[in-house]
Amino acid sequence: MSLSLILLAAGQGSRMQSDLPKVLHKVAGAPLLHHAMTAGRQLSPGKTVVVTGHGAEQVAASARAFDEEVSVVLQAEQLGTGHAVAQAAEALRGQSGDAIVLYGDTPFIRAETLEAMLEARARHAVVVLGFEAADPGRYGRLILEGETLSKIVEFKDASEAERAVRLCNSGVICADTATLFDLVAAVGNENASGEYYLTDIVGLARARGLSAGVVLCDEAETMGINTRAELAKAEAAFQARARAEALDLGITLTAPETVFFALDTVVGRDAVIGANVVFGPGVTVESGAEIKAFCHLEGCHISRGATVGPFARLRPGAEIGEDGHIGNFVEVKNAILGEGVKVNHLTYIGDADIGDGTNIGAGTVTCNYDGVMKHRTVIGKNAFIGSDTMLVAPVKVGDGAMTGSGSVITEDVPAGAVALGRARQVNKPGLATRLFEKLRAIKAARG
Repeated sequence: MSLSLILLAAGQGSRMQSDLPKVLHKVAGAPLLHHAMTAGRQLSPGKTVVVTGHGAEQVAASARAFDEEVSVVLQAEQLGTGHAVAQAAEALRGQSGDAIVLYGDTPFIRAETLEAMLEARARHAVVVLGFEAADPGRYGRLILEGETLSKIVEFKDASEAERAVRLCNSGVICADTATLFDLVAAVGNENASGEYYLTDIVGLARARGLSAGVVLCDEAETMGINTRAELAKAEAAFQARARAEALDLGITLTAPETVFFALDTVVGRDAVIGANVVFGPGVTVESGAEIKAFCHLEGCHISRGATVGPFARLRPGAEIGEDGHIGNFVEVKNAILGEGVKVNHLTYIGDADIGDGTNIGAGTVTCNYDGVMKHRTVIGKNAFIGSDTMLVAPVKVGDGAMTGSGSVITEDVPAGAVALGRARQVNKPGLATRLFEKLRAIKAARG
């Protein structure tokens, strides 16, 4: 039987002080919503439903960008978590198997924890994810009878004795899909907030003779994001975990506390990452590659044995071949560089294909934009591009060809040819001396 996921993402997040829906604020270069969807995706769900509300169109677009098969439903009025889950009933009509309710603003629930909840479903009709809180604060409390969950009490409705309990509710719930919606349909709003609490399904299940259980996780997994301060705290928590995992996987980080990973960063074993390297979304670094200090990478692929940096920027579509070298103050965008290509310094390579073994001299620019459209530069194998060459695309340079330093190349260069595109040098003997004397005289006359 397949698994269904229900992600609640309707909240405005007023404490974020933002026009952006709360679940679209980013940690590790990805919306909070994508973090929650990532954990769920690892369970291979048959269907995923995202419940939207505030900023529904933006949230829906973000959800579909992550998973184009996702179903999106609207909670027009935010009347509580039970009401939110009820909005997914039609989208999951006829679905067999279990459903798990997740939250778009709780990014760190691990797939292993969700798997433990699914395993616990063999013993209980309803399984709730709980945690021992260092400071229980205003969390809902899990009230146990032996090892069975008796009820969940929201802080506003809890007695003093119940508030003293340190076992807290994360909000994540797992149940058979049909049972979940049957229980949700029976939830009322007779409480201090006048809302339909999803947590009430535990008491309703027990009243029907169904069992409820608890799976525990580390409190860090349940971190919810409601303020900018909590967003910053979540970023720090993600980076600390990502750095530790990288080191455990055999990746060298020369200054771990200065490296920033994205949610989907992939780095191979024996890669070396220098200080102050920032990974944007969509980066893969293969084994044995080296990223030197102060590089910014996004949407790129770096092959085995390549070196990048220091002070390099790789933008989306950059493909660096094996044993390639991207040096300091080089920017590469939407370009495929073959094996052993060298682009050592002070160069922009955009919208280009460069063959194996080619050397790109300092100050070279592929002039790819005419103000309206982008054009491509194609350079063959083992070519030599002289320093300060302007390659005005669309243009091709053949295998083994060479361009003279300072050239502006506007026409294709045949294989094996030398291309010179610069004015002839003219020397004027003594002119510089006379010119400087004249300028100094003018300056002296002005006092």
